[in-house]
Amino acid sequence: MEAVESHLRIVHGRREPRPASPGEPPLTELTGFGMYPRVQGRERLSEDLERITDGAVLTRGLGRSYGDASLPPPGGAPVAGSPLADRVLAFDLGTGLIRAEAGVTLMRLNRLSLPRGWFTPVTPGTHWVTLGGMVAADVHGKNHHVAGCFGEHVRTLRMRLADGRLVECSDERDQDLFRATLGGMGLTGHVLEVTFQLERIATPWIWQESEQVADLERALERLQDAGREWPFTVCWNDLLADGARLGRGLLVKGRWATAAEAPPAPPRWRAAPTLPFALPSWAVQPWMLKIGNALNFHKHGAGVRRRIVHPETFFYPLDVVREWNRVYGRRGFTQYQAVLPGPHGHPRHRRFIETLRAHGGHVYLCVIKDCGAAGRGLLSFPKPGVSFALDLPIGPETQRVSDALGEFVAAEGGRIYLAKDAFTRPEHLRAMDGERLAAFDAMRRRWDPERRLRSALSIRLLGDAP
Repeated sequence: MEAVESHLRIVHGRREPRPASPGEPPLTELTGFGMYPRVQGRERLSEDLERITDGAVLTRGLGRSYGDASLPPPGGAPVAGSPLADRVLAFDLGTGLIRAEAGVTLMRLNRLSLPRGWFTPVTPGTHWVTLGGMVAADVHGKNHHVAGCFGEHVRTLRMRLADGRLVECSDERDQDLFRATLGGMGLTGHVLEVTFQLERIATPWIWQESEQVADLERALERLQDAGREWPFTVCWNDLLADGARLGRGLLVKGRWATAAEAPPAPPRWRAAPTLPFALPSWAVQPWMLKIGNALNFHKHGAGVRRRIVHPETFFYPLDVVREWNRVYGRRGFTQYQAVLPGPHGHPRHRRFIETLRAHGGHVYLCVIKDCGAAGRGLLSFPKPGVSFALDLPIGPETQRVSDALGEFVAAEGGRIYLAKDAFTRPEHLRAMDGERLAAFDAMRRRWDPERRLRSALSIRLLGDAP
């Protein structure tokens, strides 16, 4: 593959191994993006990811999983931090095949590939995520009904196994390891390098249409209709509204703009300000969001709005402010994300929201997306149906809300997204996903019989020893 020059330090060769630093790093506070839970851990940081994964119990990227998936178990076991291992090793400009270290961020990758007519075929709702994290969570986006998860586009993974071996796996070689790693939350091995296929795009701009939807049922109906015509669809919904307005929102549809539609100049990359500190936990209240949601809904107007938008505006609207999670204060927040099977008009979707509200859940942000066919990742999240992503501030009611939703999702044949979870109980997870969990456990027994690789999540949900 051809290598090209850019600010990403694209190179042909590999770094020379560096001598190990004496001792382990000191204990420091680690947390996920939801800022809950907080644990004391030892994070090794180096450009040489291959070296620092030796003996580590987990590899951690930018910590953008919301709950405890990227947190170490208690006791100070070392985790490897990947962000400094950020080289793109090869990029074939003719085919879009790219090989990069696990610490490359999606933000940097986009700024390399978009001007050259390529884009990642699947992107989550933030570009502050590493390639290794995208593999571990098997991320999905606004186009899951068309393109599936990120893992569907991964060709090979170079990994360090729990016993120290270095392997390269794919669908043709060690398929069980490869597929368990896609969505395996980092519990199958340390991802060192990722080779995957980019998508050719006509221009780096997005043609967007948006419209109001009056309530939850109308939102689901229009989301399904839009998915038949548009590659990117998503719906923002107001779950703080009452009565007939419950679930009202804005449906957003998009596609890559054609050369005739797009501005002649490429998009300019924007610097995002950083929220400098965590707000007091009382600073944002449900009544404030209720007013804000109403203003956002009515500001749009009743007609369909059509316009060309910046790709960062379309794919990453919350990245306009870095560290926006600090709005929730040190108590933090959680995102309960579940997929419920279709059809879109089934009453289970309203009952899901009613269960949430009946147990005191105040949703500050709700995003609904279509999910298509399940992918090849053994524990990948999506399945055919509707995905609800619910941001809730953490409070005394949070565990009660999670328990009620867990029982509901299990009874209705749904499942949760482990990359967002912090409160689900193991018995609820088994009820949702017992067969896949058994297969994942068998795979781990084969590749890591001593359970050297583990996390706070695997201890909470999978029965791993601390």
